[in-house]
Amino acid sequence: MKPAKFDYLRAGSLAEAHEALAAEGPDASVIAGGQTLVPLLSMRMARPRLLVDIMHVEELSRISVQDNAIRVGAAVRQAALLGWPELAKRQPLLAHALPWIGHAQTRTRGTVCGSAALADPSAEIPLILVALRGEIELSSGKAKRRIAAADFFTGLMSTAREDHELVEAVRFPCAHHGEGHAFREFARRHGDFAIVACAAISDANGTRLAIGGVADRPLAQDFGTLDGSALDDALQDFAMELEAREDLNATAGQRRDLVRQIGRLTIEEARACRV
Repeated sequence: MKPAKFDYLRAGSLAEAHEALAAEGPDASVIAGGQTLVPLLSMRMARPRLLVDIMHVEELSRISVQDNAIRVGAAVRQAALLGWPELAKRQPLLAHALPWIGHAQTRTRGTVCGSAALADPSAEIPLILVALRGEIELSSGKAKRRIAAADFFTGLMSTAREDHELVEAVRFPCAHHGEGHAFREFARRHGDFAIVACAAISDANGTRLAIGGVADRPLAQDFGTLDGSALDDALQDFAMELEAREDLNATAGQRRDLVRQIGRLTIEEARACRV
């Protein structure tokens, strides 16, 4: 099947992209890496009137450190962030998770912000943003705003972005001295979307665990310094509170079992990695 007809705009500036989104609203779609949008166009599951290409806007292609956070622009590909020399030092959890995204071929095309904008509940980047209490930068021709990742992801492939807004960047807080980090994922095959993914951050005050692939969006909970049977009980309660999805890959019960099992292993690994 071929895509329905659409107009194409290669934005040369952020202002030009903003102007197009303001004019077309819900009839415009932003394309960056195109790993998800192009198949949707081909199947006519997406039928925009205007496609706004932002990959040639220079200011969106930068990785920088601002206010102790890694700021990743909307045109930064996943492979570029994975290859950034400062990544492992600045944020080990993100460095652990990025190789699990798809395959090398898809990471060379897919963008970091594109994954956040898609908001697939099984995707690694939204999970890491929630785990780290990251932020999403939204901009339009009139205003800019930052929103916490936990508030940005509102449901199954649903976000708080308005039609006239662009996901301009995402912000991953840098690691602090004394933290330990761990990431684990269970999928049918490496490169598939996760059935369950876990990310944990631990310091002297306790441990935070985030879960992806189970509910309609990634969710996190603090487990303090709980250990032994108390940690098992807390993980049991957390798993049962999740509105676990059922699909061809796993039942809701299987996903909850994986939360308990993989969650504990991830917490233990993060605690063991503290420096």
